[in-house]
Amino acid sequence: MIAIGNDHTGYELKMEIIKYLEEKGIEYKDFGCGKIDSSDYPVYAKAVCKAIQNKECDKGILICGTGIGISIAANKMKGIRAALCHDCFSAEATRLHNDANVLALGARVVGPGLAVKIVDTFLNTEFSGQERHIRRIKMLEEE
Repeated sequence: MIAIGNDHTGYELKMEIIKYLEEKGIEYKDFGCGKIDSSDYPVYAKAVCKAIQNKECDKGILICGTGIGISIAANKMKGIRAALCHDCFSAEATRLHNDANVLALGARVVGPGLAVKIVDTFLNTEFSGQERHIRRIKMLEEE
């Protein structure tokens, strides 16, 4: 199950991504925001990440204007590895090497066509499981 959330600037792009998820038969849970009125991205980042922490969802997709703020908010949460990606190469690499569990997108940076390709790449790339990457992820988890 994919958790998806956004602030007001990410609403329209989220709806395009939801259309893709539905076409592919991918289950998702929408954590909002469900409107284009001003909203605060940390609220939605926390809701999506809590669903991942609680194992209610496997991965998450977060969208704000640039993707920066919402990815910063997500990465403050234990066990979350959010990657801001604006291209397919980065989406693939962060899954292969970082086992990222949250994809952040900037609605003012990427259009819907590219965003859907990035989401597809992120969701369909498995973690490599290589020892060097496992070691580095463990280092990230150290306090």
